[in-house]
Amino acid sequence: MKLFAHAHATHPDWRMALALAAAQIDAQRADPAGRHVADPTLGWVYFSDHYAPQAAALLDELTSRWPGVSWVGTVGVGVAANGAEYIDEPALVLMLAGLPRDQFRVFSGARPLAGFPAAAALVHADPATPDLPELIAEMSTRTTSGYLFGGLASSRTHTVQVADGVFEGGLSGVAFAAGVSMVSRVTQGCQPVGPVRIITRAERNLVLALDGEPALDVLLRDLGVPATEPREALPRLRQTLVGLSDSRDHLLSHPGQFGTDTRVRHLIGIEPKHRGVAVSEEVSEGMQLAFCHRHVEGARRDLVRICSEIREELEPDTLPLAEALALNPGLADSAPHPARGIAGAVYVSCTGRGGPHFGAPSAELALIRHALGDVPLVGFFAAGEIAHHHLYGYTGVLTVFANGSPA
Repeated sequence: MKLFAHAHATHPDWRMALALAAAQIDAQRADPAGRHVADPTLGWVYFSDHYAPQAAALLDELTSRWPGVSWVGTVGVGVAANGAEYIDEPALVLMLAGLPRDQFRVFSGARPLAGFPAAAALVHADPATPDLPELIAEMSTRTTSGYLFGGLASSRTHTVQVADGVFEGGLSGVAFAAGVSMVSRVTQGCQPVGPVRIITRAERNLVLALDGEPALDVLLRDLGVPATEPREALPRLRQTLVGLSDSRDHLLSHPGQFGTDTRVRHLIGIEPKHRGVAVSEEVSEGMQLAFCHRHVEGARRDLVRICSEIREELEPDTLPLAEALALNPGLADSAPHPARGIAGAVYVSCTGRGGPHFGAPSAELALIRHALGDVPLVGFFAAGEIAHHHLYGYTGVLTVFANGSPA
């Protein structure tokens, strides 16, 4: 598989941004070495919400410039490219791939997936869609691997999705057959502040007991706050989140680090009368829970970890990235060496991770570039991230399309 063509641009006028991006793609496709895709069949377009009202005109221009290409994408308050992010500014990112047409299928509410042998799927969704977690879980059952990746559109204007048309509401995206090789990982942005516990009493989204103790008492103890003065803890409670996983999954991958099945949810209130805590997801007895905080250094380390795992899977004969950085920290500031097995990548990050959270503009995407190398990459900052059959928060979902056999 040849390298995907990719581009990114910012301009107050979407037409100028598209023209700038198209020039980059044309230059790549004209490369005498022939490394990039010559006859694209599938395209990704992610654009900031400044362009959302013009989404239909943007898609018309894309189909005119590249006839025969199927397009998927959505809107975000920020978009991501190889080593760069555009947050709160007018911008778009494009990527073109030359996948066999019988190996992918664009789907939407107007074009169901029925009849296609999907192994995995990229999913975009409207965050206002009712019963969204259930729809995502149901969608995963339509794939043989059960694996989804993607995210929820984020916008301050129009919330739209692109799937060979422009849509509002529901789910859309593109499904891939088993012949499309890809590797995907979830990176967490939070770390636990207390031990993992079992929910032993719950009502809807109210956690009443953890390991047989009142949940509020457990929370205050984990935060180091006297149980007799819960209201004095309000400033710290506002910074506290909850990590949840089902009883059959592992909440932690190793001590102090959430596993990929952990879903981070907001702590939305306390119930002093029954000593309970309310979270932004319905919970049930037997689920695992750990209170947590956002953690910048932990997020950076975990992002390096998943990039290392991906490169090791694609290049098992090379020194693991995490080990190489430990031996020589200066590598993080050196020119990136691209992973040989990557044709292109999609990265969906939480709106709560981009920008200042990683310490500087584009720091998160720069870290990925140093880790994976100078590879084609596009993505967006989402109102929630989709991976496996779950809806996540404060995570990043990195998926690479690989040369070679399916992984």
